[in-house]
Amino acid sequence: MVSRLAAALFVIVMSAASPATAHEVQPAIGDLVLGPQELSLELEATVEPFIAGADLDGLLDTDASGQAAEVDRLRALPPAELEAAFRTFWPEMREEISILSGGQTVRPELVGITVPEVGDPSLPRLSRLTLRADLPSGDAPVQIGWDSRLGALVIRQMEAGPDAYTAYLTAGRSSDPISRSGPTVQSAGAVFLDYIVIGFQHIIPKGLDHILFVLGLFFLSARLGPLLWQVSAFTLAHTITLALGILGYVTVPAAIVEPLIAVSIVYVGVENILSRGLSPWRPVVVFVFGLLHGLGFASVLGEIGLAPAQFVTGLIGFNVGVEIGQLAVIAAAFLAVGLWFRNKDWYRPVIAVPASVFIALIGAYWAIERTFL
Repeated sequence: MVSRLAAALFVIVMSAASPATAHEVQPAIGDLVLGPQELSLELEATVEPFIAGADLDGLLDTDASGQAAEVDRLRALPPAELEAAFRTFWPEMREEISILSGGQTVRPELVGITVPEVGDPSLPRLSRLTLRADLPSGDAPVQIGWDSRLGALVIRQMEAGPDAYTAYLTAGRSSDPISRSGPTVQSAGAVFLDYIVIGFQHIIPKGLDHILFVLGLFFLSARLGPLLWQVSAFTLAHTITLALGILGYVTVPAAIVEPLIAVSIVYVGVENILSRGLSPWRPVVVFVFGLLHGLGFASVLGEIGLAPAQFVTGLIGFNVGVEIGQLAVIAAAFLAVGLWFRNKDWYRPVIAVPASVFIALIGAYWAIERTFL
């Protein structure tokens, strides 16, 4: 029975820790400019899954779609060929973009597309689409959205001052009505809830490296005290660098941050194996690694963007979402193994140590992959 439990835990940890950055699904980011009678929308998106017909709703990785091979083929196309493929596909996508104003549906026109050169074909290639549309006469506000199969959409109202509208739209949800003549200010409650969702999703299901780090904290000891010390240090640290990173005071390239995050996973796994409890330096080391994880969180908000008027509310909401995600990981681990087996004599050698070995090995693989591959 014990061996089966350990094997089941290995499967859970391995499935949670499998590399997921190679074909990661990224939200499209749309910069919206509204005039009295027209709109323009600059979209930055990975168009290959769109063309392939992949359903991105709730998907983390295009490898999990039934069109993975076609997505990979499109990613390897030179810019001119991918542009031609997208222009052929455009009439279909045009019907999946929702623009409403004054009770009327408006269909955009494709003004231009810019496709980057092929880099690493296993990584997302962000193309830029320029759309425009004539709006109905009058001053009725505009709502933007698109079909859920196209994945998440970030809408940012441009040229509307510090109170401009920003929203993260998932599951086919449309934006709030956006004014043509000035900024559309979201309520603090709506912004707070939106960014809680973004923060939570960055941990579950998207933050596999953060999940693994938190599991490393969990497996150090079966007692609550060591876990609280570590989680408190980690939370304080990533809160600091998340704020500093978003404000632009601290900027570290992802090429440095991501391998170091992987190294942090290795460290907690190895120390779990070598130590039988909370050492005096462990919270300090966890704090230092928390600073790195905070920079990783900041890169997510940096991609989405926070309007100045929403900064404090969005930042707090995102951090709350991250904390809820981390607590959910700990709660799941506790319900899976801690509640039942933490007081057993064999808990550490049969569950905690093997799980920590797995965590360290996967972190080591990620560190090598992110540095050299």
